[in-house]
Amino acid sequence: MTGAPLRILLVDDHPVVRRGLRAMFDERGDMAVVAEAGDGQEALDTLATTGVDVVLMDLRMSAGMDGVTATRRITRSASSPPVLVLTTYDTDADILAAVEAGATGYMLKDAPNEELCQAVAAAARGETTLAPHVAARLMGRVRSPTPALSSRETDILRALARGLSNREISAELFVSEATVKTHLVHIYAKLGVDNRTAAIAVAMERGIISPH
Repeated sequence: MTGAPLRILLVDDHPVVRRGLRAMFDERGDMAVVAEAGDGQEALDTLATTGVDVVLMDLRMSAGMDGVTATRRITRSASSPPVLVLTTYDTDADILAAVEAGATGYMLKDAPNEELCQAVAAAARGETTLAPHVAARLMGRVRSPTPALSSRETDILRALARGLSNREISAELFVSEATVKTHLVHIYAKLGVDNRTAAIAVAMERGIISPH
């Protein structure tokens, strides 16, 4: 081995996941986990005092700042380390949000260990690495572009998929029922449907929202 090992910050709200990743990297010798964080804010606080070469970022946290917000804040500075997303979610909305936030790469947690380590090394070099499935989704979006849903429209779709009524959605998102109805009109138009059942089906088919 030549040179110091790559320094990695693990950001994931599941301690078991962090423990498994740490063990995998520590076995290699050319990579080392120098810090861990359970949410985005903890990651930002850690970066203020700890030098790292790559941030390995989960997208959704059970509490605290989410991965997309943290990625956006980290990548605002040109001197910040690259952020490689590692998540179980592969919907269009999640992928696009991460890419737009400045993530260098996007990998899924079921990736083989060697593939993940190669992605970390590539991220440290400033190269983009996408899981094959993720790359295929992005290519599909480029080849067959459709009107993009806003983050609020995606939130409403997720609420629809949970069976919430317009009134319940308005209460959850702190907007009026009239605003919810307006968003639904826009959602239906963008998805080419005319009712909420069809909207949910198309959104799941396109990977805009997860069936889970």
